[in-house]
Amino acid sequence: MSTSPVQALDRLSARDRTTIGVLLVSAFVVILNETIMNVALPKLMVEFQVSPSAIQWLAAAFMLTMTVVIPTTGYLLTRLPIRTVFLLAMGLFSAGTLLAGLAPGFEVLLGARVIQASGTAIMMPLLMTTILDLVPTHRRGAVMGNVSIVISVAPAIGPTLSGLILHSLSWRFMFLLVLPIAILALILGARLLQPGGERSKAKLSVPSLLISIPAFGGLVYGLSGIGSPEGNTHVIALISLGVSLVFLVAFVLLQLRLQRTDSAHLDMRPFKYRQFTLALALMVMAMLAMFGVIILLPMYLQNVRGLDVLTTGLVMLPGGVLMGLLAPFVGKLFDKVGARPLLIPGGLLLAAVLFSYTQLNEATPLVMIIGLHLIMSLGLALIFTPAFTAGLNPLPHSLHSHGSALLATLQQLGGAAGTALLVGVMSAGTIAAAAAGKDELAAETSGFSAGFLVAAFVSLGIVVIAAFMGKSDAAPSSATEAATVELVKETH
Repeated sequence: MSTSPVQALDRLSARDRTTIGVLLVSAFVVILNETIMNVALPKLMVEFQVSPSAIQWLAAAFMLTMTVVIPTTGYLLTRLPIRTVFLLAMGLFSAGTLLAGLAPGFEVLLGARVIQASGTAIMMPLLMTTILDLVPTHRRGAVMGNVSIVISVAPAIGPTLSGLILHSLSWRFMFLLVLPIAILALILGARLLQPGGERSKAKLSVPSLLISIPAFGGLVYGLSGIGSPEGNTHVIALISLGVSLVFLVAFVLLQLRLQRTDSAHLDMRPFKYRQFTLALALMVMAMLAMFGVIILLPMYLQNVRGLDVLTTGLVMLPGGVLMGLLAPFVGKLFDKVGARPLLIPGGLLLAAVLFSYTQLNEATPLVMIIGLHLIMSLGLALIFTPAFTAGLNPLPHSLHSHGSALLATLQQLGGAAGTALLVGVMSAGTIAAAAAGKDELAAETSGFSAGFLVAAFVSLGIVVIAAFMGKSDAAPSSATEAATVELVKETH
């Protein structure tokens, strides 16, 4: 049977499949490290003889660095070819991983985490931009389904993997076991990715870079400290939020001026596309709910149920695996039916589980908790791929890199906000219950119920926003899109 020209254009070449495959594996490895440290913090506090507030910086510094560096990727991806950006990202990540595995003390390990995060921050926008450039609009759902594995599954299984390693090996193996995979990906990328062609000549806006540091970094720092029970930390966090908002307004105003000459550090024009803006708001809510649960549920399992770290990780593992298995299928389904038929059921499932979590107590069967977590994972699988694919699809090629950078930035902020909000609510609920005369265990249970209740109401917002999303925005004609894809492939 002969193949029509349109069918031929729809098929990805072997080179394009290789490019996306290398980027997917690399992105999974680097994103995994965002949450892999959380379980190890108590052990490292003893190892390095530092305070709890100091050891938290191993996680906080990673998130802060990510949030500051990600907005820069909009500029990098228009200025440099994907091979150069990939080598920069994986080179930084590999160097940071090696340094972390050999770190002689806390200060060196902290610096290594910052280097790791710098590479991690570049990888996710690079992956999304490359897929947008190489894959036709009507086939992106299937490919983006694999991206969901990176976004949702990698952070979810990070604590489980960490628990398994710490159960029988030194903490250094959290890095040393990852290092060979990172180096292999770096070598494959250097050999297989194309050098690239002509790119934008825009100069880096140094004022934008300087303003973005307190704008985005201060926002994440403030959100991370808002739920702290320490009075001084709480006040400093509020001050940080106020200062960051001032710089954030200045940053946006500067970008609006610079984008008139196509020299913005982070172009704001993707927000002109209604579907992109709605999808971004929906993703922030989903990340807020997911990261909040990633924090609250393990705390409940350990503090209320008395489970150890390894068992806690194993309880949460099936949900992460289910998300990974479902993601490609959901992506293909999105290509057929669009976003809304998937987002609304996903949001409803997520809300139903979170409302059910409010009834957890010290006697809730573990089988029920695992079952609820599996249903929640199904809901999240129905949300992630449709949301970011529907949001990025309408953007023209010139805005692919900036749209990807905006999406990745808001994901980090959503995760930080979710952690801060739900932990703060949980702490306040525990204190209020204790003041009302409940014993310690009952007070903690009440605190977790309050946190899950807030997450449930946030997840209902996903359903509301999904109702306003269309099946898809107007896409370029087949001929125009095919010509654009072919042109982009030539420049890569």
